[in-house]
Amino acid sequence: MIEYENLGELNKSFFEEYKISFEKTLNSGWYILGKNVKQFEEEFAAYHQTKYCIGVGSGLDALILSLKTFNFERDSEVIVPSNTYIATILSILHCGLKPVLVEPDLKTYNIDPQKIEEKISSKTKAIMIVHLYGKSCDMSPILALKEKYHLALIEDCAQSHGAKYFGKLTGTFGEFGAFSFYPTKNLGALGDAGAVLTPDFAFTQSIKRLRNYGSDVKYYNEIVGYNSRLQEVQAGFLSIKLRHLDEINAHKQKLAKIYFENLKDDFTKPVDDKNYFDVFHIFNIRHTKRDKLKEYLLKNGIKTEIHYPVPPHKQKAMEGIIIEKDFPISEEIHATTLSLPISFYHTEDDIYRVIEAMNKF
Repeated sequence: MIEYENLGELNKSFFEEYKISFEKTLNSGWYILGKNVKQFEEEFAAYHQTKYCIGVGSGLDALILSLKTFNFERDSEVIVPSNTYIATILSILHCGLKPVLVEPDLKTYNIDPQKIEEKISSKTKAIMIVHLYGKSCDMSPILALKEKYHLALIEDCAQSHGAKYFGKLTGTFGEFGAFSFYPTKNLGALGDAGAVLTPDFAFTQSIKRLRNYGSDVKYYNEIVGYNSRLQEVQAGFLSIKLRHLDEINAHKQKLAKIYFENLKDDFTKPVDDKNYFDVFHIFNIRHTKRDKLKEYLLKNGIKTEIHYPVPPHKQKAMEGIIIEKDFPISEEIHATTLSLPISFYHTEDDIYRVIEAMNKF
């Protein structure tokens, strides 16, 4: 059986370093906001050649705290792609703001810059883009709109660790880059974890305050805050894995190249563009008989995933919240997309076996 993912196998090569890091943390007696968090924050900021990183509890928290920093009026509007994972939209709702959904480009699956302007109103305060599947959004037109309408820009980088647009890393284009380190990510922890990148010192102080009960000084609370702190243990693991991130991405790119060169054109493959440095958190294809294909592959010993089976506007949780229901491009993607095995632990032989089975479908 070729599994879609196996976190034990994925992390096995890091186990010895993890054990050493865990022992040091355990023996230190300091488990919250200590040396490990500070070290990882400095390393992650340096990797992105930006000034500040703030470790938080999860990717969702990274988005929420980023939005909270702006203190937008209630019911202000935030532009967001219609085919994103639900967490992106939840962050907007948790801040008392209104998500305004914009359709993606059917080729890249990222928000279509040509469709953003028509959704901008006098209540629009921010654009929250998502670099989906490990591919950067088309940033030049988005940045032009940000400038033209004086909008804030928050990047959801949960799936784009190390991805680039014309050589510039995702997470460094807007006021905030919000990251998830969920275990399946290219840079994954061994539990929930997240971080925010920003070039602005004042924003950094604000998020540090928000993540720690609204407090700068212990027992003195300036604002209504949260408890969302990157754990010392997870920060230690992430520092280890960050040193291997380029290696992880390179391996996934090598596997993606095999898919590109050998998978039949019966399947709609991702767009491969030299101006984008894709890191393939997910390698998705599309097919009109997606469900039959998924079942066929499982019978042939290959597990796959669907990212994602239900578009946000059709989720039960969004009833009465997302009123507009006309998102045909998003619905087509959700009905036809299938994610193929492309883990750091998969071998080239694994991928050739997947291709052999698929080309016989």
